[in-house]
Amino acid sequence: PTGAQTRTFDETERDMTSGTRMHRLLTGDVGSGKTLCAQYAAYIAVCGGTQAAIMAPTEILARQHYESFYLMFSQMGYHVELLIGAMTAAQKRRVCENLQFGITDIVIGTHSLIEDTVMFKNLGLVIIDEQHRFGTGQRAKLYGKSKDCHMLSMSATPIPRTLAFVLYGDYDLSTLDEM
Repeated sequence: PTGAQTRTFDETERDMTSGTRMHRLLTGDVGSGKTLCAQYAAYIAVCGGTQAAIMAPTEILARQHYESFYLMFSQMGYHVELLIGAMTAAQKRRVCENLQFGITDIVIGTHSLIEDTVMFKNLGLVIIDEQHRFGTGQRAKLYGKSKDCHMLSMSATPIPRTLAFVLYGDYDLSTLDEM
């Protein structure tokens, strides 16, 4: 990992083990390693016995994340699933059952994750990729599927509203300033 990634790993781990909820915004250019930092956060969550959900704005990006997370986490014995709109009703039902019963450790999906039929046994981390592409209500709906989970938002292009969250809200900021 780069120095910036290592710094972000430390900030994330400190937040997630502090006893308070993490609200962290991770910014960095495309290719700076935001996905690796998200995987580290997911690793902390699943090692702690909770589930992680990663919401991406497109099915293509969700599939890319799924492949990356699956390769890493399945080797460690964790169950990773994909939930997207293109799946059949039976496939979606199976994923939802696995989430509700705690069989699935990590789920990667699109807006499908905020459907009312998606319930988690023990959601501990929500990761929103390209967070500026989701509305406040959409992000809140996923975050609201847990009483007390951590949140990591990622963006390659911070927008003024996002920066206002950092300055005036309860978001902490991590920046990947190395490629």
